[in-house]
Formats: sequence, C-alpha cells, structure tokens
Amino acid sequence: MFADKKRNITCCFTGHRDMPAGEAEQVRRWLKAVVLNLYQSHGVRYFGAGGALGFDTLAAETVLELRADWPALRLILVLPYPGQEERWAREEQRRYQAILERVDKVVYTAPRYAPGCFHVRNRHLVDHAGWCIAYLTRDRGGTAYTVAYAKSRGLRVVCWPQTDVGIFSLSH
Repeated sequence: MFADKKRNITCCFTGHRDMPAGEAEQVRRWLKAVVLNLYQSHGVRYFGAGGALGFDTLAAETVLELRADWPALRLILVLPYPGQEERWAREEQRRYQAILERVDKVVYTAPRYAPGCFHVRNRHLVDHAGWCIAYLTRDRGGTAYTVAYAKSRGLRVVCWPQTDVGIFSLSH
C-alpha cells in the first residue's frame, strides 16, 4: 500500500538531450506550469530526473527553482553511474554540479558504465513514479521508448508539445 501511495505523489521526467535554439525558455515555462499543477492539484511532491543533458537538466533546475517558494517539492536524481558527466563540456559539468549540490537524493542504478545502463536508469525512474512529464518530439529513441513504457505501466503522462497547459490534458 505504501509503495502505491508514494508512486501517486512521484513524477519522473524524460526527454531529449537536444532542443531547438530558442525553445528552452518556452519549455521551462511549460515545465513550471505542469510541475505546479501536479503539486497543487494532485499532491505530487517527488520529482525524479535522470541527470542527462538537455531536458533532464532543465527539469531539475525548474524543480529547484520552484522549491524556493514550495519547499515541500523534492528532487531526486536517478543516475546511470557515478561520473557520467566526465566527458561533458565544462559549462554543462558546472550546471550538473550545481544541481547535485542542491538535490534531495541521488540514486545510482549501476556502479560504473555498462551497456544498457541508461535503459536501466529510465526504467527505474518509471517504476517508482505514478506520473511522467516528457519532452517528446520524435517517435523513436530512448525518450519515445520511456514514454511508451510509462504508459504501459499505467503512469499518467504529460507530453510537450502535445499538452496545452491551459487545458492540462493528461494521457494514459
């Protein structure tokens, strides 16, 4: 019973690493609206991000920004292995470290890189959530797979660009 109750107040993020220039700010505003709606209207408190470049970083930063006004929000990073950021550009490493310093919890799904570790990370995020917020602009790849997996597991999924925040439609 406790696990089901916790899943209902937990949301995971999934999304592409690349985002068209100029779209990030639009997506950030959308994320803020969706996260606040889940928090205020549905009682979601825990938000899990995979710690990747692109959408995961944007989602984590958004939760941390909102936490200043809504301190009950919790950010959990579910990472594929320690040191995943070692080959990233210096600026991206800096952003990652700034998130790590403020996160509520870090979970590693593997002790070191191994084939399939990102897949394991994505499944862990979904398996511990009742909601999923996705930045999904392509119908194949890791994000598309993760969204399909989330739907198959019964998560309520909110996707960019398919969700109109004003209506806040949810797909199952």
